[in-house]
Amino acid sequence: MPHLDRRGFLAASAVAAGAGIAGPLAATDAAAAAPVRGPAGAAGPAGRTGPFGPKILPADPRYPSLLTGINRRYVARPEHVKMVRSARDAEDALREAIKGRKRISVRSGGHCLADFTCNPEVEVLLDFSEMTAVGYDERRRAFHVEPGAHLMAVYEALYKGWGVTLPGGVCHSVGAGGHISGGGYGLLSRDFGLVVDHLYAVEVVVPGSAGRPRTIVATREPGDPHRELWWAHTGGGGGNFGLVTRYWFRTPGTEHAPPERQLPAPPARLHASAVDLPWAGLSEERFVRLMKNYGDWHERNSAPDSPGRHLSTLFNANARSFGSLTHYAQSSSRETLDAYLAALLRGTGLTPRPVERPSGELAAMANLATPRELPWLDAARMVGSPNPVWANPLARVGLKSAYHRRNFTDHQLKAAYRHLSRTDNPDTSMVLLSYGGAINAHHEADTAAAQRDCVFKVLYQVIWSDAKDDAKETDRLRAFYGDVHAESGGVPATGGVTDGCYINYPDTDLADPAVNTSGVPWHELFYKGNYERLRAVKRAYDPHGFFRHKLSVSP
Repeated sequence: MPHLDRRGFLAASAVAAGAGIAGPLAATDAAAAAPVRGPAGAAGPAGRTGPFGPKILPADPRYPSLLTGINRRYVARPEHVKMVRSARDAEDALREAIKGRKRISVRSGGHCLADFTCNPEVEVLLDFSEMTAVGYDERRRAFHVEPGAHLMAVYEALYKGWGVTLPGGVCHSVGAGGHISGGGYGLLSRDFGLVVDHLYAVEVVVPGSAGRPRTIVATREPGDPHRELWWAHTGGGGGNFGLVTRYWFRTPGTEHAPPERQLPAPPARLHASAVDLPWAGLSEERFVRLMKNYGDWHERNSAPDSPGRHLSTLFNANARSFGSLTHYAQSSSRETLDAYLAALLRGTGLTPRPVERPSGELAAMANLATPRELPWLDAARMVGSPNPVWANPLARVGLKSAYHRRNFTDHQLKAAYRHLSRTDNPDTSMVLLSYGGAINAHHEADTAAAQRDCVFKVLYQVIWSDAKDDAKETDRLRAFYGDVHAESGGVPATGGVTDGCYINYPDTDLADPAVNTSGVPWHELFYKGNYERLRAVKRAYDPHGFFRHKLSVSP
């Protein structure tokens, strides 16, 4: 993990915790078109007027800034970048690309950690970052969110306007487009479920079987002929089915309620704690005990009705060369928080200390060694901001993930201890995030997000800056991950201690038989039993595979 000026514990965690692949981005239905962003009334295709964005060509001074995202390992050199400002604009852009047989990619916030959006094969990059509207749609009786809206902007708009929120990620600059299509989760998900558990409708520009794009609004209504297209966007991942230009949200069963009761209301206040746990004196035995304590508490407190569902954590097990492990926890109950912290440290002999903030950023975090009570919005603003990876124009990121249904095994933790102890890159970490609670109130097939009986999630992350280190760092990460999961073939196999991976942390190694020698196919790890259903949706709406990348659903 980056330290706090560039290597910030919570902000760099947010790269993982909030990341969303840029993919089928949301669409505005023409009857509810959002206000124009940028120059209004620009001439559109065939002389039409309206919210149409420009094509940015290689000679344009804006072009170099649009070729990569948060992970600087991947760069595109498209013929042009098309700024999309409406559903009509998206439809016209898709039609032109199909006619010209151009390879396209899609971007909302630019947080795709794989090369789905930025790679040398891309000929047209469709950028939705100017579509940022958030509001309430009286006609649909639901809240609408456009794909380019950053998560913090979504939270601010919903909370200030109606006192509600969505249980999304903590990285403020993630775009809603990819975050939602991959499932979306965050520090409130144990209380309120995944973001897609509140998804009512999605508007998608699809290529169709004849290659003539059309805009479809797909809802969760049982009688909707496009309901399967809605379902595919509840965790099916980005870049698979079409161009999403708008999402609508309403918690099931609230269609007759006033807007203020149609989405979750966050706790008015939270109790928050942030501490460093020094590596000095952290033996393998103490490390194993600490991590086992974490897993044990989550195993015991991850049922949908557990009182502990009101607590969530971000726990960075940073490399020894970083100097410390850093732990953040929040809960609406001080009693729950205190009991959890006592259980976490029991038998470890560790003495927490205040989080070090060399740059002075997020100074409030340094004052949370003793838990403090904060208004919810203050806590939401504090966690995950600023994002030091975006601030580093050279940041190169490697990321892998694992869902856990049960506590770590001794083998997993001893392997993690070895790798974290010996790496000389301080920006290497194993990040633990709370899961379960309300997430586990749903069944595997209710949404495309299939992992519905897990208790915590683990990310394996490394950040570096020099391209010459790409091979070294990716090999290290592969070895780290493979050793931890050696008992299940080098991957977090489904249905046992672990339960696969999160599609919003796309790991293309899993689709490479030279790297993934486990015999477990990549789609089993990400989608479990939902993959064939996703393929059926693909055949219905993009049968020729116009939308494709290294982990795309195949028709």
